[in-house]
Amino acid sequence: MDSPAVLALLYGLVAGVALPLGSIAAGLWRFKERTVAAITALGAGALLAALTLDLVSEQLHKGEFYTLAVGCLLGGLIFELLNQVVNDHGGFLRKTATTFAHLRKQKLQTFKQLARKLSQVPLLQQLPPEEVRAILPFVTRRSYRKGTTLFRQGEPGDSLIIVERGQVEIVDVRGGGRIVATLGENEVVGEMALLTGEPRSAMALAATDLKIWLILKEDFDRVLETSPHLAAAVKVLVADRLADMQRQHTIDPERAAAWQERALHHLDERHVILTATDIKEAAVVHNGAPMAIWLGALLDGIPESLVLGASMLHASVSTSLIAGIFLSNFPEALSSSAGMREQHHPLAKILWMWTSLMLVSGAGAFLGNLLFAEAPPYLFALIEGVAAGAMLTMVAETMLPEAYHKGGAVTGLSTLVGFLLAIFFKTLE
Repeated sequence: MDSPAVLALLYGLVAGVALPLGSIAAGLWRFKERTVAAITALGAGALLAALTLDLVSEQLHKGEFYTLAVGCLLGGLIFELLNQVVNDHGGFLRKTATTFAHLRKQKLQTFKQLARKLSQVPLLQQLPPEEVRAILPFVTRRSYRKGTTLFRQGEPGDSLIIVERGQVEIVDVRGGGRIVATLGENEVVGEMALLTGEPRSAMALAATDLKIWLILKEDFDRVLETSPHLAAAVKVLVADRLADMQRQHTIDPERAAAWQERALHHLDERHVILTATDIKEAAVVHNGAPMAIWLGALLDGIPESLVLGASMLHASVSTSLIAGIFLSNFPEALSSSAGMREQHHPLAKILWMWTSLMLVSGAGAFLGNLLFAEAPPYLFALIEGVAAGAMLTMVAETMLPEAYHKGGAVTGLSTLVGFLLAIFFKTLE
């Protein structure tokens, strides 16, 4: 083994030891979110400065800007692609900010799907779509087994049901159990119940395994209290006795599309409100989340370790880069371990997960030093650019959003301090 590669291995382990230390700290103490945010931003600033000084500046002096730029763009795209794959399997749970961003995006897609279904409801088509948009966060999706009673004849009408998948039988119990209607996908039960709360005129049964969208009258009434325009429109509909409209099944597609577009106008991820239930359900759905979190942290750490190993080819050791990686690893393991403990994962399993990543960090620095040692200048610049691009993308997408989400205003100054701290370390080399 070449001594530079062995030295890179050792420094990779030093930078990576912050991962098991973070998991141990999460098991022993509870840190304030602003403290974690400040450390995360400090590490991000240090990484940004170290990459600029140790990688970009070096390649600029060698006249390899275009090759470096291509590598950076390629590295950023690779990170984006792999990050999306990992997130889709639960890796987004590794950080609070990525959790919120991923779930907001998913919930927005759900709202769009729901708006398409609501656009087919004759009653709601007559209401101002800009106002009906406020109902979307209150709509819930539910599943029922075949044979389940959704509501009974004579019960107060407390909800509107939209069939997403399966069939619902409407049964007139008082009329001898006669099946009045069988409703399928996109068909609606209880439009007038949503407005008036009138008793159910029949019983509804799940004829098959069933998925529905449900709008509770209490939620609809809550929206009415804050929306005078919607309340006025509802009064008009009730006054006009919408019974005939309830029986109408043919909807003008153009009218439905226009209603949907207006209902979703100005609705984006910033307006989607997440609840603790959303996050808990996501953790349950992604029961393989620990592995996805591990893969996500691995994806974050590989560029760091490769860059560390490469940087030692043109300097004895980059203390600024080591400090930045250490400071970024500690809060990542700290916050992720705390979340995994809340989900009742064993401490030993959590500690081994981060310890294995520390070993990967050392191996990555070792390989980075070996692989880049014999590379011609243009290939060296390209590969180093790939690692640096992935690392920069990771800082922008995970570290800084996480810091701002948890610490707010502390993020900017902490990032600046980290940036200056890395420069200071550079002056000591």
